[in-house]
Amino acid sequence: MNTKDELLKIFSLKLRTILTKLTIDFNKLQEIRLRINAPLLIIYGNKEVFVTEEAKLVDNPTQAIQITKNEIRETMEYISNYSLYAFEEEIRQGFITINGGHRIGIAGKIIIEDDIIKGMKHISFINIRLAHQVKGCADSVLPHLINEQTNGIYHTLIISPPRCGKTTLLRDIIRQLSNGSSRLEGMSVGVVDERSEIGACYMGTPQNELGIRTDILDCCPKAKGMMMLIRSMSPQIIAVDEIGSKEDLDAIDYVIGCGCKLIATVHGSSIEDIKCKPTLGELVKKKLFERYVILNNITGIGHLEEIYDSDWKRLYLAGK
Repeated sequence: MNTKDELLKIFSLKLRTILTKLTIDFNKLQEIRLRINAPLLIIYGNKEVFVTEEAKLVDNPTQAIQITKNEIRETMEYISNYSLYAFEEEIRQGFITINGGHRIGIAGKIIIEDDIIKGMKHISFINIRLAHQVKGCADSVLPHLINEQTNGIYHTLIISPPRCGKTTLLRDIIRQLSNGSSRLEGMSVGVVDERSEIGACYMGTPQNELGIRTDILDCCPKAKGMMMLIRSMSPQIIAVDEIGSKEDLDAIDYVIGCGCKLIATVHGSSIEDIKCKPTLGELVKKKLFERYVILNNITGIGHLEEIYDSDWKRLYLAGK
């Protein structure tokens, strides 16, 4: 089943009919947003556009089809196969991963007991984020991450604004390091996939290819997951997405202290931007990371702009 077929079956019949008629490349489709009493919106080719009832893409939201409570309800029934109870644990975390690795973010009225989130009702907002794997997108980055002297890799931080391909790049770095190449033997990689976006596991099975020597902790908090992997799976590399909390910093110190290499991503536009953030700035000052990879979308999603070493010496600049 292709990407389009996987997606269409989760929507209400009315929305399914409209989306079927769209003349777009579904491989360039990034998000589909359903918000109650709001226009149908998609992110396509890194651009926000709206969808009309005639299956046309427009910039004017007043021309788009409006999402009703019934469209939300029916779509959630298809997503959960008429059994939201079976997805109770995922709903508490705010998302459901479906076959194909696509992640369904949901929002509504939160049910809280004793300061603990127990569930969600009156779901009124749905964000379908499509899983994309771009094999080979790390080819130009990897040579800068390999330490020839130790026959290993450098501690690496990928810095990128939202929707600029940092998770896609991380995914391919993991795959290539796990499988190995003529330049570097395959290494065991432990992945803490807190939001099910790196491996996109569905019922325990990763839908994205992360290599033959990769172990995944799915839906696990990053700090706890890093510690668990060190103790249980003996990884040579640990990979995590979107670090930032004080707990993450403590876990990173532990990982590096154990001799394990770390590859992580963070939201940001530059090293200067990261330096200004309290927790992340501390990481930079301590020079825990040996390589900084800067992405943006100047020429498209995943554009590699710069690479620096731990002393902030530039190793790579786009166009040079």
